[in-house]
Amino acid sequence: MKKSSEIENLIKALSKIQGFGNRSAIRATINLISNKNEKLVPLIDALQAVHSKINKCPICGNFDTTSPCSICTDNKREKTTLCIIPDVSSLWAIERSNYYNGLYHITGGVLSAINGIEPSDLNLLSLPKRIQEENIKEVILALPSNVDAKITSHYIINMIKNLPVKISELAHGVPIGGELDYLDEGTISEALKQRKSV
Repeated sequence: MKKSSEIENLIKALSKIQGFGNRSAIRATINLISNKNEKLVPLIDALQAVHSKINKCPICGNFDTTSPCSICTDNKREKTTLCIIPDVSSLWAIERSNYYNGLYHITGGVLSAINGIEPSDLNLLSLPKRIQEENIKEVILALPSNVDAKITSHYIINMIKNLPVKISELAHGVPIGGELDYLDEGTISEALKQRKSV
C-alpha cells in the first residue's frame, strides 16, 4: 500500500532510532497519528524543547540544559573521583543507584577493531589532562563486561598508569556482557561499593 510521503518520512525517522526496527516504527507512527492530540502533539513539543534547550556537556559529555552540566558544576559532589562510562544511559543508571557522588567521563563508546572505532573516535585522549588538571585521585572504570570494553579498559589503564591516581573497576554483580542501563539500582550500588583496584 502506498503511504503519503509525510508518513513514510516519519516511519524512516523513527526506524533510525536505536531499538526501533521498521515494524516498530510503523506501529509507533500509526499510534501517533491515531492519537494526535494525546500523543503526537506532546511528542512534538518535547522534541522541540530538547532540540532547543539540551546541550552536550563539554567536560563530561552528559546532556543537560546548562553547560557545563549540573553534575560537573555541583559543589556537593566528590570532585576527586572520576567514573569512566561509555554513554549517557550508563550515567543515568549510576545516578539512579543513589550511591555514587563523584564526577563522570563519558567515552562515547568502546574501542572496536571490527567496527573501526579507534581512540581518536572516542573521548579518551583528553582523559590524562583532565585527571591532572582536576586533581583526580581515583578513576573508576565502569565499562560493559565484553571484549571490546575490556580492550578499552586496558587502553585507558595504559594511558594513565603513570599518573598519581588509583584505578579501580566495578566488582561482582555486573554480569558478563551486561550494560549498566539494564541493571537494577541495587546491583549497580553493590558493584560500586565492591570495586577493586586494577
